Amino acid sequence: MAEYVDGFVLNVPKKSIATYKKIAEKAGKIWMEHGALSYYECVGDDLKVKMGIPFPKMAKSKPTDVVVFSFITYKSRKHRDAVNKKVMKDPRMNAMMPESMPMPFDCNKMTYGGFKTIVKK
Repeated sequence: MAEYVDGFVLNVPKKSIATYKKIAEKAGKIWMEHGALSYYECVGDDLKVKMGIPFPKMAKSKPTDVVVFSFITYKSRKHRDAVNKKVMKDPRMNAMMPESMPMPFDCNKMTYGGFKTIVKK
């Protein structure tokens, strides 16, 4: 069976990357406990590419930002929906980001989508 992937690209201010990492580590644990197959948070490292559109340009990054590429894998879209429903109801998610605490990144610059896997080696 082909896996299903949720993918994210976002800008995180360099000064906030440690805070983002702490939140991501907690979130990853929650996703895995609720059935995700894998959970990745990846910080841009080699982004000055000569072909295509570089991630920083696509993400409209500022020089003070770092691009984060994240993805979570599931058995299927149905499985993703079930896992995400559990994750969103988990009280630990709201506890990580109380309303009084600002997000460590700009949600308006985040891209997200669900993807069907067509090739997996």
